[in-house]
Amino acid sequence: MIDSSRYPRLSQINTPADLRRFPAEELQAVADELRAYLIESAGKSGGHFGANLGVVELTCALHYLYDTPHDRLVWDVGHQAYPHKILTGRRDAIHTVKQKDGVAPFPKREESEYDTFGVGHSSTSISAALGMAIASARTGSDRHVVAIIGDGAMTAGMAYEALNHAGGMDEEPNILVILNDNRMSISEAVGGLTRMLGRMSGNKTLNALREGGKKLLGDKDNAPAKFVKRWEEHWKGMFVPSTLFEEMGFHYTGPIDGHDMNALLATLSTLKGLKGPQLLHVITTKGKGYERAEADQIGYHAVSPFDPAEGMVKKPGAVKKPTYTDVFGDWLCEMAAADNKLLGITPAMREGSGLVRFSKEYPSRYFDVAIAEQHAVTLAAGMACEGAKPVVAIYSTFLQRAYDQLVHDVALQKLDVLFAIDRGGVVGPDGATHAGNLDLSFLRCVPNMLIMAPSDEAECRKMLSTGYQYPGPAAVRYPRGGGTGVAAGDTLETLPIGKAQLKRQGQRLALLAFGAVLPAAEQVAAEFGLSVVDMRFIKPLDKALILQLAQSHQGFVTLEDNVIAGGAGSGVAELLAAEGITLPILHLGLPDAFQQHASREDLLAEAGLDIAGIRAAILRRWPQLAQDNTQAGSA
Repeated sequence: MIDSSRYPRLSQINTPADLRRFPAEELQAVADELRAYLIESAGKSGGHFGANLGVVELTCALHYLYDTPHDRLVWDVGHQAYPHKILTGRRDAIHTVKQKDGVAPFPKREESEYDTFGVGHSSTSISAALGMAIASARTGSDRHVVAIIGDGAMTAGMAYEALNHAGGMDEEPNILVILNDNRMSISEAVGGLTRMLGRMSGNKTLNALREGGKKLLGDKDNAPAKFVKRWEEHWKGMFVPSTLFEEMGFHYTGPIDGHDMNALLATLSTLKGLKGPQLLHVITTKGKGYERAEADQIGYHAVSPFDPAEGMVKKPGAVKKPTYTDVFGDWLCEMAAADNKLLGITPAMREGSGLVRFSKEYPSRYFDVAIAEQHAVTLAAGMACEGAKPVVAIYSTFLQRAYDQLVHDVALQKLDVLFAIDRGGVVGPDGATHAGNLDLSFLRCVPNMLIMAPSDEAECRKMLSTGYQYPGPAAVRYPRGGGTGVAAGDTLETLPIGKAQLKRQGQRLALLAFGAVLPAAEQVAAEFGLSVVDMRFIKPLDKALILQLAQSHQGFVTLEDNVIAGGAGSGVAELLAAEGITLPILHLGLPDAFQQHASREDLLAEAGLDIAGIRAAILRRWPQLAQDNTQAGSA
């Protein structure tokens, strides 16, 4: 429970209705308590940090002025929604964020009526808010709809598709878009838009003249109003360096200081009474109010539990185990040294995808395209057309956003692009929106693709080299975090295409393991004297070995950190069916459901992909194994 002596105002706020009972003069004090409470709770639980500190005042002002949940607040890149969650009934549980059965890390409709739209990927808020505004208008509702977009989300094309639609509608929708401009994404925000926004400055005179002119001229479609509108757009260039949003049909206001509570209240009160598409440009500081986070906005984007008094401090003597992301980052630099055709591409995930070292050592060959996954993939396709060797480093869940480009622009043309797919399979605390559960299924059906999944760090490095040297589209899909601890090595050795590795010769059943589930499969196989294979390749499968094992075993068990539907195991079943072979097969993988946030270990156990789950599933299908094992032990 919250300490009412330390948080006298915040402790009284269980819903936004409670917030509205305070006089406006006390709202900054509420925000100060909220920021302090957020720092305290994040220290206990970890989670997204910097972006949340930056929107404290904005969140308070929005819930104070708007009648939520009747009025709709639609948050973008949900890692700026912790203050919103604290004010909407989840204050005392916020320390459970990202934990199993705890508060979700992003807005989630099932969790609260105040979470109007589920989010995890960026740049969806304007489209969703516009849809809400249109549907509400059709029912005659008077509700207000506000989209809050920030933390780099305005760099994605989907945001502009929505702006283009909203600003061009004949019947103007009543929607407010708030651009929370903190000059950051997870890394520094990049691109021409970011530079343009950095040059923009507000002007009260311009806004006053514009509003006065609208009242004087009346109908926006009459000739004088159209003339003044055109004149205003050109004259505005003297005050604001860009008229981008005005040209798209939005009434632009700002920029204003997003930490000035009085300015926020005054501006939002005015905009609340205006009709048509409105855009408010708010300048905030990521990490606001916590000095260390302001100074290191990248490092404090998301945090593990820490002592706020000391900040994030590495424990003395702690040795960081290399992750698959580290393996990729080192390989990328070393392959770049060996081949100057290599170019590295990331959609705004330099830190997360392991490109920090590459960006420093090879800055002219490093391309951060901002939150623009579709562009990243087709950019790579264009590079490949001219003989370059592009490597696209991308999270599995983000590759979903560029599926059409992967199919049409890369695979259809058999272009030489390597996809280094991080966060494949079960991811963990970030929940369903960030899980990479589907990639083997949606990649496997694409013609011309080479698809690999490593079982350890050394194999990951070899697969990256194999995919890079393969003359066509290739994907290496690896999980979040560390592997088995096998040294990755420093060679650029490749693997024979489509060749699996028999890890243990046994009897009765053959366990065909794809990727990170191999260690668990090996333990179960050893317990029951079964064969186990490190399949390595999802496409092409090792047909010769599979057919050989089918002749000498009574059944197969396929294991994968991917949904069973259409996954690697399905490929094995299809191969056997095509050969006219009837053999019992048990498919083990992730369920046909969206798993919620929990640790990776908890989610694997939930799916039955830990040692206990694999053992139990095999014994349910082949109970005789337990009896045979007992008899063998007695003998």
